[in-house]
Amino acid sequence: MTSSSADIVVSFHQVQLSLGGRLILQDFSLDIRRREFVCVIGPSGCGKTTLLRLLAGLLKPTSGQVVHEGRPVTGPSPDVAIVFQDYAKALLPWRTAAGNISLALESAGMPKGERSDRIAALLQKVGLSQHGNRYPAQLSGGMQQRLQIARCLAQEPAVLLMDEPFGALDAMTRQSLQDEVARIAADSGTTVLFITHDLDEALYLGDRVVALKADPGRLARLVDVPLARPRDQLATYEEPGFHGLRRSLFGLVQGNHS
Repeated sequence: MTSSSADIVVSFHQVQLSLGGRLILQDFSLDIRRREFVCVIGPSGCGKTTLLRLLAGLLKPTSGQVVHEGRPVTGPSPDVAIVFQDYAKALLPWRTAAGNISLALESAGMPKGERSDRIAALLQKVGLSQHGNRYPAQLSGGMQQRLQIARCLAQEPAVLLMDEPFGALDAMTRQSLQDEVARIAADSGTTVLFITHDLDEALYLGDRVVALKADPGRLARLVDVPLARPRDQLATYEEPGFHGLRRSLFGLVQGNHS
């Protein structure tokens, strides 16, 4: 699929990263289009989370360049939000669900009188309308992750980074959140870079799947996922195209190819 430069929101240009004398990421290049949902898979130690940290401005490449909206990434940006796997540590336990969302609005300088409607809309968007006065410890794991997503959406990011956000959740909750995130991304037009160990999840959510090799981390395959949207937890997994893509990528995810 071809795109004009105006369609590109994020670019990794021959990025290399070394930490403590170890080469973590080698000669990685990727363009991500606006509104695209890109999933990254690969064996442990291949640099999946490193890509997120580079784009978030939390790490700087040893060589090469990470570009967002035509400008080199030099540090954190309010246009880029991160959803972490460990939702319990990401939320403030002394603030209610509404209070956690309010934190992002406060940081953005939104006047107090304007926050309540925005908080209510975000709670509704992630299915927590009845739980705004509860504290994180009073919410299930799935609810806490929904809350973390809502707090990220409060800053209206152009790019949403998700680091194995559903890895600690049970299967039913994970499926529900997969569908919610896909819907939210489509409705908001947010570009998503999604890290996962789960090949099925990557194919279910992604417009494209980036498969990485390890030691050092580098691009192994870049695959388009031409499955119809909206995706469906039954029909999508039964599509012949899904099984073909899964077979072609399975060995890479297991780390059998070096």
